[in-house]
Amino acid sequence: MNGFLELFSQYDVLGAFLVNIELTLWSALFSTILGVILVMMRISPISSMRAVAGAYVELFKNLPLTIIMVFMVLGAYAQLKLTFSDTFATNFFWLAVTGLSLYTAAFVCESLRSGINTVPLGQAEAARALGLNFMQSATQIILPQAFRGSVAPLGNTLIALLKNSTVAAAASVSTETSSLMSQMIEFRPDVIIQIFLIFAFGYVILIIPIGMLTTYLSNKLAVRR
Repeated sequence: MNGFLELFSQYDVLGAFLVNIELTLWSALFSTILGVILVMMRISPISSMRAVAGAYVELFKNLPLTIIMVFMVLGAYAQLKLTFSDTFATNFFWLAVTGLSLYTAAFVCESLRSGINTVPLGQAEAARALGLNFMQSATQIILPQAFRGSVAPLGNTLIALLKNSTVAAAASVSTETSSLMSQMIEFRPDVIIQIFLIFAFGYVILIIPIGMLTTYLSNKLAVRR
């Protein structure tokens, strides 16, 4: 017990977890917005929009996240001069959020598309019969039902995003958990077991409530047919 207390007093463990939570929340927001746009493009009657969205999803689904995060630093920042702030830490935080959002949006799109597949075809046909255009039928009829039908896969995507936030170290975010864990192991190898347990249980504590909540919402919001 003394070893755990000593580590918490020497290192800002809770602050590191807070950084990962912030990365997750911001990335979840932006990836959801982009994911909704992508899924609307994928069900669009315009073939070119379907092709662009499909290519985006296939590209980012199959790219390792580490490569995307490294590109945000060496490509977007160093070569393309993309900056969000003059402050070093803030700039790389938002570069990491951008990389996580671009990557996760592909999975959000696929999760929502699985929800759209649960909406009966007759719903769209009825919308057209009522004179609704594509945007109206998508936003007022199809997507609301798709969100209800995709709570579970979206919850799994959020859990994956929380764990993927540890890759932010590749985008030079030095205050998140994986960076702190490496630092702690380097300077305190005598308590490596305690270090491992701190971060393992930390993520378990964060992830289990998300899983329980999404399971509850999935059952509560399920469309009974």
